[in-house]
Amino acid sequence: MTKKTSKKPESNSLKKDEKKTKKDLPEEVQEKEVSVTEEPEEVSEEEELEEKEKSSEEIIQELQDKYIRLSADFDNYRKRTLKEKMDLIKLAGEDILLKLLPVMDDFDRALQTMNEAIDCKAMKDGVDLIHNKFKEFLSSNGIKEINAMNDEFNTDLHEAVTKVPAPSKKMKGKIVDVVEKGYFLHDKVIRYSKVVIGE
Repeated sequence: MTKKTSKKPESNSLKKDEKKTKKDLPEEVQEKEVSVTEEPEEVSEEEELEEKEKSSEEIIQELQDKYIRLSADFDNYRKRTLKEKMDLIKLAGEDILLKLLPVMDDFDRALQTMNEAIDCKAMKDGVDLIHNKFKEFLSSNGIKEINAMNDEFNTDLHEAVTKVPAPSKKMKGKIVDVVEKGYFLHDKVIRYSKVVIGE
């Protein structure tokens, strides 16, 4: 019985000592202990969420600015290329026309001399000269004449206008006459030869 009673007062005294030690601590330290245990986690999570929201808003704003600038650049590029294309279509034949002008000058000179000239041979030579000059101009720009006379009729190159009796057996199914010459532009047929076929 005595042993049991002796243990009780010791435990009571220990509890009293703990209470005294807590009370003896200054109030600031007690508040710090409470704040450390209760709210630090909640505050840090809120701050993290706010920071994430701010950073995501900044990223969205940057992307919107980039998109606006990119769409404006593309619109300017589209307008510029459209204008260049229109100018190219409008002035595409400028180079060819400039090369044709000397031929026109030759025709003007030929017509002028025709009124004054007495010698027909000189006139013919002048026209031949202009014709050859014009042929050279065409060939330099990739235009080549389709040879059709006395050849076999070919639907890829020729267009039959009519048929006439062949002058000889060898000329049957061949081209007897060329009504209108055909031309290649490099390897492409730009005008078919209009021909007469012997049968």
